[in-house]
Amino acid sequence: MNKFHASASVEPLGSAAISDGFDGTTKTRLVKDFVAPILLGGIIAGTLDVAAASLLNSAQPTRILQAIASGLLGKSAFDGGSTTVGLGLALQWLMSIIIASIFVGAAQWRPVLRRHWVKAGMAYGVVIYVVMNYVVLPLSAIGHAPRFRVVHFMEDLVAMMIFGLIVAFFARERPNR
Repeated sequence: MNKFHASASVEPLGSAAISDGFDGTTKTRLVKDFVAPILLGGIIAGTLDVAAASLLNSAQPTRILQAIASGLLGKSAFDGGSTTVGLGLALQWLMSIIIASIFVGAAQWRPVLRRHWVKAGMAYGVVIYVVMNYVVLPLSAIGHAPRFRVVHFMEDLVAMMIFGLIVAFFARERPNR
């Protein structure tokens, strides 16, 4: 075994080297440690979030997706038909993947988030709730945070904690790593 191969095969856990090793392990680790948890966590959590919003608001999922698109287009999103439904889905998945990317990156930087993924996911859900309702919504075309109602607050908070749990589940520490 030459000196280069020995040094290339010894990487600290959680490191994210970009170059490919002789046996393709770096690309495999990159997909396993970053890409898969981000895409799976983001898309699954984002899709279930739309379903939860639909149930909580007694609205069709298409209406929820148009409401998401209204963050970019304003009230005209509700008149856009399938085009704004598709835009809402794309925006939902984009935001969900970004949210998952932040957690997965933080979990690589702070492995305690992977070890205690349930607590970390629930706490992250609270952060997601605050950022989405008090930063993103006021900056969107909607222009304001939702009106505060205790029951609605609790339902949305629990939904975001579940969102955070799903993202953390896919980023969690696994014994076979």
